[in-house]
Amino acid sequence: MEAHTLVDGTAKKKKVKRNLAERIPNGGWLAISLIAALLFWTILSLIPSTSRSFPNVFLVVESIGTMMQRGVFWKDIGSSLISVTSGFSIGFILSLPVAIVMAWYKPIRFIIEPWIQFIRNIPPLAYVPLVVISAGVGRTPQIIVITIATFLVMSITIYQGIKNIDPTLIKAARVLGAKDRDIFMRVIAPASLPFIITAIRLGTAVGLTSLIAAESTGAQAGLGMRIRALSNTFESSPMLLYIIIIGIIGLIFERLVKLLERRLTGWQEKRDV
Repeated sequence: MEAHTLVDGTAKKKKVKRNLAERIPNGGWLAISLIAALLFWTILSLIPSTSRSFPNVFLVVESIGTMMQRGVFWKDIGSSLISVTSGFSIGFILSLPVAIVMAWYKPIRFIIEPWIQFIRNIPPLAYVPLVVISAGVGRTPQIIVITIATFLVMSITIYQGIKNIDPTLIKAARVLGAKDRDIFMRVIAPASLPFIITAIRLGTAVGLTSLIAAESTGAQAGLGMRIRALSNTFESSPMLLYIIIIGIIGLIFERLVKLLERRLTGWQEKRDV
């Protein structure tokens, strides 16, 4: 009897917590999160040891006008977006066929996979000088660095997704007389689509995180290049502003990927927590 009462009590508590979470809309949770972040930021700006690294919110907002007066604000954002989107697009186009070939043909997998895993563990900043020596300075080496970084993570992610497809499905298709092309189009492509979406999500994140390394190749403009330049002059307010802008761009990319995921993988069951 006591055990039954205890179970009922636990269930009621869980129900109350779930109801409380459901009562607050997503916009409300976003507001709460934003207020908490601003409060934490304000506390850091008041502590002497962290106030130089995290200046007041209003100082950071004012630095937008400062960078606009210098004529570099929109130029830096536009330059970084071109580099990231170009590098990501090329990386995705290259990673898709490489991942498929790796998963489908064992000899090619045994040759290519070790090198992808090896290079993937090397930070982009390490091979930037080699890229500059080969491609010079400017936009081209930036795109190359981002392409390499995104290609490595996306090819492995897509490859693992294809490799983990239930082999029973492929065997059943073969028994029914399906050829390699039919198996790919009707079995592998639909089953690996969620992994491709995950690869896109990881690729956009890696593209942004490698931006500073990519723009250390003699870039004339860009968010990463400007952060390094501002750090040399100890201008923490605009430097923090640019860091926040990179985060905002990342959130926008994440939202776009989620929209793509809902449209392409709406059939996939998702667990509600």
